Amino acid sequence: MLELQVLLSADRLQHWAIALLINAVLIALAQRLPLLTRAGWVHAGVLGTLLLGSLDWPGWWAVVFYLALGSLVTRLGYRRKQDQGLAEARGGRRGPENVWGSAATGAALALFSVWPSAPVLLLKLGFAASFSAKLGDTFGSEIGKRWGRHTVLITTLRPVPPGTEGAISLEGTAASLVGSGLMALLMLELGLLSGAASWLLVTAVGLVATLLESLIGAGLQQRWRWLSNELVNGLQTAIAAVLAMVAGLWFGLA
Repeated sequence: MLELQVLLSADRLQHWAIALLINAVLIALAQRLPLLTRAGWVHAGVLGTLLLGSLDWPGWWAVVFYLALGSLVTRLGYRRKQDQGLAEARGGRRGPENVWGSAATGAALALFSVWPSAPVLLLKLGFAASFSAKLGDTFGSEIGKRWGRHTVLITTLRPVPPGTEGAISLEGTAASLVGSGLMALLMLELGLLSGAASWLLVTAVGLVATLLESLIGAGLQQRWRWLSNELVNGLQTAIAAVLAMVAGLWFGLA
């Protein structure tokens, strides 16, 4: 009862109101940027409000950096990928399904951290891992589709065309590691992670979750047509968060 009173206190409600106002203004100003669809910007505003209200500016900036880096790598070699039929639709702009496929896990963990008795350090570790895994996946997919020399199916290692669900390449896997490590570094700089050990754990978990996502794409997604890319993204980020939190407890990092 006392914890609920804290959550519904005047100060907390005012904090959420300010978060909503700030994001409404920022989204109104940012809609001209070619990053999201119109509906995508609305949902990004909701996400931004949740993150600013729960993890304050570090959580908000983490997702802004994720969106910027993901959009940047999507545009690398875009014309070539477009000619090959491998480019993202809508000129690389993300819609609501992309926003929540990438961020639902992180947003849920951020909201849980608001509870007064919540294990905040552990939840932040999972939050960081979810976005590191997703940026690693984006780096690996976009770099692999454009510059992967030998693309194989992860389950059989047989050659397949670039862009095939479950396909991996050496270049794409290396890019996944870079993307995961870069996002983990940003989390460290923002104070959402503490220390080199946490950075290393989140980087490694991001790569592992990306490879597991390829396994899901090559196996389950081929059998179950209802398992969309957005649902697979949600599974990947959830797997990354759980792995990071379990490992964090095991190694005493949270």
